[in-house]
Amino acid sequence: MMIRGLILLILAGLSAPVLADSRMDAAPYAYVQLKDPAKERQAKELMATIRCLVCQGQSIADSDAEMAGDMRSLIRERIEKGEKPEAIRAWLVERYGDWVTYAPPTRGSSLVLWGLPLVLLMFGTGLAMSRIRRKAR
Repeated sequence: MMIRGLILLILAGLSAPVLADSRMDAAPYAYVQLKDPAKERQAKELMATIRCLVCQGQSIADSDAEMAGDMRSLIRERIEKGEKPEAIRAWLVERYGDWVTYAPPTRGSSLVLWGLPLVLLMFGTGLAMSRIRRKAR
């Protein structure tokens, strides 16, 4: 009896990804380009710089995730209404955080993340050189 329950639990866990996508239709502009080529170019340039929140390693322009399609549609709708790409990017960053963009703004906390490896590398190099000199004597 316990083995059957465990098998059912494992099968339910393995079948969960099948139920992950919704059965709703895709967003209106998820796979439809804007009629104005200049606006579509703006939308595509912006989409290439926005990270898919589901895939995390792809831009929303490259992702087939449902949420990426929703975000593409949202960007196209806003550009169609005349909103500037930078305003849309600012709205997305405000809503989802700095992580949503591939070019996050430089802040004090991000400077520490970029600078710390350099400081550690210089410290390690100095330590290695002092040990090499000490052994050479």
